[in-house]
Amino acid sequence: MSASLPAGSVTATAPLNLDEAPALKVLVYSDNRTTREQVLLSLGRRLSPDLPPLEITEFATEPAVIAAVDSIRFDLLIFDGEATPVGGMGLARQMKDEIYRCPPILVLIGRPQDAWLATWSRADGVVAMPIVARTLADTASVLLHRRLAIQP
Repeated sequence: MSASLPAGSVTATAPLNLDEAPALKVLVYSDNRTTREQVLLSLGRRLSPDLPPLEITEFATEPAVIAAVDSIRFDLLIFDGEATPVGGMGLARQMKDEIYRCPPILVLIGRPQDAWLATWSRADGVVAMPIVARTLADTASVLLHRRLAIQP
């Protein structure tokens, strides 16, 4: 006799060794090399012991981001809201409109007062610049945990 689960419950089995699990794919978009470096340093190789390692890919242009998202399954997208000529908030909204089951998007904003724009963009997470490593890592970790909990 098998036990039945409540409707809507999700069961998942994880490898015993998370180092053997597929890496979580993270896309970082900013036209500013320094911003991309700060994001990479803030995230490190692994966000928490209960998550697999990260595989981070950097992009400096919007066409490259669109091409990559069309061909690779990312687990988290991080966009610089201050990027030019295409800002991360507009790109986030475009992705949410055009991609079925869009991965979570974290937007970096120039000022805390810009949080309302991030809401308009449908970003799942927002971090104000200058980047505080712990804040960025914690926000990314929450989004990745949430993503892994609802993945089919």
